[in-house]
Amino acid sequence: CFPKTLYGPRMTKTKGCRGWRWLALWWIHFFLLWRTTDGQTRYSIPEELKQGSVVGNLAKDLGLGLTEIFDRKLRVASEAGKQYFSVDAGKGELVVNDRIDREALCAQSASCVLPLQVVVENPLQSHRIEVEIRDINDNSPSFPTQEIKLKIPESVGAGKRFPLEKAEDFDVGVNSLKTFSLSKNEYFSLKFKETKNDDGVPELLLEKPLDREKNAHHQLLLTALDGGNPVKSGTCKITITVLDNNDNFPVFSENEFKVSLKENSTKGSSAIKLTATDADDGLNGEIVYSFGSRTPESVLSVFDINYLTGEIILKGTLDYESSKLYRIDVTAKDKGIPEMEGHCRVQVDVEDVNDNSPEIVLTSKPSPVREDAPSGTVVALISARDQDSGENGKVKLHLPKGSPFILKPSYSNNYELVTSGVLDRERLSEYNIEITATDSGSPPLWSKKTVPVTITDVNDNPPVFTQPSYNVYLKENGVPGSILYSVSAYDEDFGENAKISYSILDSKVQDVSVSSYVYINSDNGSIYSMHSFDYEKLKVFQIQVQAKDQGSPSLSSNATVHVFILDQNDNAPAVIYPSSAVLGSLSHQRMPRCAKAGHLVTKVTAVDADSGHNAWMSYRVAEATDASLFTVSQYTGEVRTKRSVSEQDDSSQRLLIEIKDDGEPVQSSTVTVSILMEDGPHEPILELRQKAAEPSTKTGRITLYLILSLASVSVLSLVTFLILAVKCMKSSRSSGSCCMRRSDCEDYKNPNRNLQIQLNTDGPIKYVEVLGGDMMSQSQSFRSCMSPMSEYSDFTLIKPSSTTDFKEVISVLDASLPDSTWTFESQQVRSNWKITRPHYNL
Repeated sequence: CFPKTLYGPRMTKTKGCRGWRWLALWWIHFFLLWRTTDGQTRYSIPEELKQGSVVGNLAKDLGLGLTEIFDRKLRVASEAGKQYFSVDAGKGELVVNDRIDREALCAQSASCVLPLQVVVENPLQSHRIEVEIRDINDNSPSFPTQEIKLKIPESVGAGKRFPLEKAEDFDVGVNSLKTFSLSKNEYFSLKFKETKNDDGVPELLLEKPLDREKNAHHQLLLTALDGGNPVKSGTCKITITVLDNNDNFPVFSENEFKVSLKENSTKGSSAIKLTATDADDGLNGEIVYSFGSRTPESVLSVFDINYLTGEIILKGTLDYESSKLYRIDVTAKDKGIPEMEGHCRVQVDVEDVNDNSPEIVLTSKPSPVREDAPSGTVVALISARDQDSGENGKVKLHLPKGSPFILKPSYSNNYELVTSGVLDRERLSEYNIEITATDSGSPPLWSKKTVPVTITDVNDNPPVFTQPSYNVYLKENGVPGSILYSVSAYDEDFGENAKISYSILDSKVQDVSVSSYVYINSDNGSIYSMHSFDYEKLKVFQIQVQAKDQGSPSLSSNATVHVFILDQNDNAPAVIYPSSAVLGSLSHQRMPRCAKAGHLVTKVTAVDADSGHNAWMSYRVAEATDASLFTVSQYTGEVRTKRSVSEQDDSSQRLLIEIKDDGEPVQSSTVTVSILMEDGPHEPILELRQKAAEPSTKTGRITLYLILSLASVSVLSLVTFLILAVKCMKSSRSSGSCCMRRSDCEDYKNPNRNLQIQLNTDGPIKYVEVLGGDMMSQSQSFRSCMSPMSEYSDFTLIKPSSTTDFKEVISVLDASLPDSTWTFESQQVRSNWKITRPHYNL
C-alpha cells in the first residue's frame, strides 16, 4: 500500500491499497506505448480518457526545446475533423482535449488509429503522428429485443433448429462477444450455425419432441458473454408456444444471398428477388415475405420487400461513404395454422462511384514570405482528401503555369507549398495561388482553392531622386534661413525601407565646409541658407545631397545641386582714377588757357563690383564752376572742353562728376576734379606734392633718373603706337581702337594665353586695355603703349591669385597724365587678380 501521506490523512489503509491497485492498473492501460515507425511517431492510449490526460511529451519526441514551443507555434491538426488533442504550451505535452469513444470513431474495426498533423513554423514544417485508441471493456453484449417469441408445432421432431437473435458487443478484440449460454431445460439446447461473415449465429436445438398437452409454453433465458475482465453480459428471454400440426416450413434455395448495387442506383431499382417453397398444400403452402422482426431502421429506410413476390426494392438513397454494405434478414411464412417460417439473409454490397469532389484543406495558414526568400522556402502546408475509394479517391494537386510556387509532396496526400522562383514585392506584393485538385475517377471531379500569399518587403531598392542634378538660382543678399530649394526622392520599397532621410555630404566651398553655407531638412529635403550670399565673393557652388532609406542595411543615392548666385545691384561705382580721388583727396588737373573746344582734360575711371547691367556705368557733371565750359562723356568718363577757353573764365574750375550704374535701384558715387588754367604750355600738376619736400641732396640724382626714364618711355610709346596703328587701323577704324592679338605679339611666349591689347586712338593716347587669361594661367606679361608726353606713371601690375569658377573683370589704372589715361583690363577665367601698385616717376 502507498503511505498515508500520498492519499491524504482521511484515506484508510484499505482505501489506500485499493487506490494503489487502481493506480497501477491505470498506468498499465493509460501510459502511452509510443514508438516511431517509418519516421512517424505513434502513441497508444485507451479510450474514454479524461480531458487533460497526458498522451506523451510531443516536444521531446520531436526534438523541440520548451522555448521553441512558443517561438515556432507548435500545434496539432486532426484529420478526423474533431479536435480530440491539443498541446500543453507550457510543457510541450500532447493532452486529451475531448472524450474519445473508440466505437464512435472506428465502429468495430480491429485497428483504430487517429492520424494527427503537427505543425511548427519558422521554418514551416509538418510531422505526422498517429494515436492508437485501444479498446476497453465499456460495452456489455446486448440483444436487439428483450424477448424472443417462438411458435413450434408439436409435430416437429427432435433435431430441428430454430435461429435466435445474435447479440452485439461494440467492443473489439478480447472485449468483444465470446459465447452464449442457455438456461437448463430438458427440451432445448444451444448450438451455433457457422456463417461466412461472422463467428456463428445461435440456434435453439430441439432435443426431444414437444407435447402440447403436457406443456404448452416454455420459458428460457439466453445469456451473451464477452471476453473482458471483468466479464460483461446481456440476456434475452425466450418464450416458446407449442402449436398443433402445420408440419412443413418454407424453404429458401440458399441460406445466404449476396448482391451488389452502385451507390448512384435510382430509387425503385431491384436488388434481388427471393423465392421460398413450401411442401404443404393450400393455405399451408401459400408464402408471404417480410423483413425480419429485428431488422434495423437503417435497412428499413433504404429497402422495401414485396410481400407476395419476395423482391427487395431500393426505396432510399445509397451512400458508399456512409455504409458500404447492408445485411437483411428475410422471413418467409406460410398461411397455415400454426404458421411455419423459413429464414435467409441477404447481404447488399454498395459499390462506390465517383460522386465526391476532392477537398483541399489548409493544414496551416500561409506564412508571409520575404521577397528575397530562397527557392524551397515552405509557405504553407496543404492536404487533399476525397471521400470516394479506390481510383475515385486518388487526388492530384496542380498549380497554374508561371507561378513562382510549386507543390512538394511530403507524405500520403499532404503537400508543402514552396517557392520555386524569384519574388519581387515591387512587381507583385500578393499572390492569390489557385490550387486545383482532381481525382482519378471517370469522369474526374475537381475543386479549386485560392491561397493568398503575402510578399514582405526587403530593402533592395535605393532611393531615386526625381532628377540627377538640380540648378538653383539664388539672389544675393537673401535672408538667412530662407529656403533655397526642395529636392525629392522616392523609394519603391515599403514601410521603413521606403522612409527617406536627406543629408548633405561634406565638401569644401572656398576652403570652408559646405555645411557652413546651407543645411537640409532631413524629412522633406528642403535646403535652407545659413547666411546671406555675396555675388562678388561667391558666384556658384555645388551641394551633394544624399537620400538614405531606413532599411537594414540602408541604401542611398546622391544628387548634385548647383547653386548659382544672381547679382543684385548692391555696389556703388568705385572711382579708380584720378588716383588722388581714390585716396580720398581732391584731384588737381592743369590745362592751357589756349585749349580749344574738345580738349581732353582728364578721364574719370570707375569700376563696379557688380556684373551685367548692374555694372554698366554712366558719367555726368553734377556741379561745375562754369557748366558751359566742360562736359563729360556719358560712357567713357572723358572730361573735355565744350568751347574754347576765354580770358573771362576763372583760372580755377571745380567739377563734381557723378558716376551712376544701370542697376535697380541705382547706385552712384561722385568725384571732385579741380582744374587750373595756365598760360603757356601744359605742365602737369603733381598730385603727390609731398615729393617736393624731399631732401635737396637727392634732387640731382632723381632728376637724372627721371630724364632717362622719360626718354626711354617716350621712345617705347612711340614705337608701340606706330606698330599698333599699322596693324590694326584697317580693321578697327570705325571703332577707334587698335587690337593686337596674341599671335601678333612676338614677345608673348605662352601660346595658350588669350591676350588682347586695346588702344584708344581718338586724339592723344588715353588708355591701353590688356585682355587675356586662360584657366591654367599662373603668370601674366603685358606690353604697353605709352604716350611720348608721359611725365610720370602709376603702373598697376596684375598677378593671378587662387583659381575660381568665374570670370573676373578688373579695371586698373594707368598713366596720370592729363592727356593720357592708361587702363589695364584683364578678363581672367578661373583666376582672381591681385593688384599691386608700384609707382614709377618718369
